[in-house]
Amino acid sequence: MLLKNVTPHLLFFLSCLFPFQAVLGQDISDNKRYLSISHENDMLGGDSDRYYTSGVRVTLFDSRFEVPPGIDKLADKIPTFDLNGNTYTFFTFGQNLYTPADINLREQPADDRPWAAFLYGSVGLATPSYRANNTLSHIDELEFTLGVIGPEALGKQTQKFVHKYISDSPIPQGWDNQLDFEPGLVLSWQRRFPFEWEERFGSVHARLEPNISVSIGNIRSNISTGATLIFGSDPLLDTPPRVRPAIPGTGIFLSQDHKFNWQVFAGIDGRIVGRDIFLDGNSFSSSHSVNKEYFVGDLSTGLSFFYDDYRLSYTFNVRSKEFKCQNEESIFGSVTLTKRF
Repeated sequence: MLLKNVTPHLLFFLSCLFPFQAVLGQDISDNKRYLSISHENDMLGGDSDRYYTSGVRVTLFDSRFEVPPGIDKLADKIPTFDLNGNTYTFFTFGQNLYTPADINLREQPADDRPWAAFLYGSVGLATPSYRANNTLSHIDELEFTLGVIGPEALGKQTQKFVHKYISDSPIPQGWDNQLDFEPGLVLSWQRRFPFEWEERFGSVHARLEPNISVSIGNIRSNISTGATLIFGSDPLLDTPPRVRPAIPGTGIFLSQDHKFNWQVFAGIDGRIVGRDIFLDGNSFSSSHSVNKEYFVGDLSTGLSFFYDDYRLSYTFNVRSKEFKCQNEESIFGSVTLTKRF
């Protein structure tokens, strides 16, 4: 059943020019570009259509990009972000979809989350910081996101098209109840410590990567922290990209040409939620809303396979209840394909 559900969604996102992600790893002196397609969907993990039902993120990372004019001035004002000669840029487009538990209902259930979609673009900056002995200390990432919610985010058209022509799922009936149009802005900062702890067990390399992050904006505002434990055949391989508010990994991988590598990982993240427009409703107009949970946790596990200039990853994620009347946790999977060129 899982393979049946994964295949059409993977083919869909390989065949259209909608959303990916890529970021930064341990050493980007290889002067390469990285293009990643990340698709998260509840049918890839829980065989359902509810709550956070789909997220797609497309990013291009190029180590030769210069920081865009204007963005550098904004970045200089962030006290925790070090803008210097090691700073590099990535560009992202994405779309997230959110629905109540029963997509066959035409009316909005009073005790369930609103119908909503978010269509966005981002400019991100990533700066690796090194110790005196030239080993990597941490990676700071800063992301500026602009987007829209409401009918202009094309959630209705996207889900109906996929359900009708790709997945053969029920046609959603409630998109006329979605949140009103609203422009969205999110500023996100994250610090990762890729080699806070590392050890080698024969041919297997293990490391622990803690992280902390803050997001501020009318779309979402939260503080989060967590850690990922990684086992793999190569210490230079980084974790795969994810869709926010999950802690994003990176599109970078530094495996050798024509060499096969692998990686398995498991992580835990917790966040304190100040605002989530997909639960709280519109900021400037009256709309449906639910009473959100102020603490939300994610458990994830997955694996990646690398060969030459390609990486294919799968992540299984369990997200705790996000609002008071939610019947069960959200379960979804994430598939990411990255091409280095």
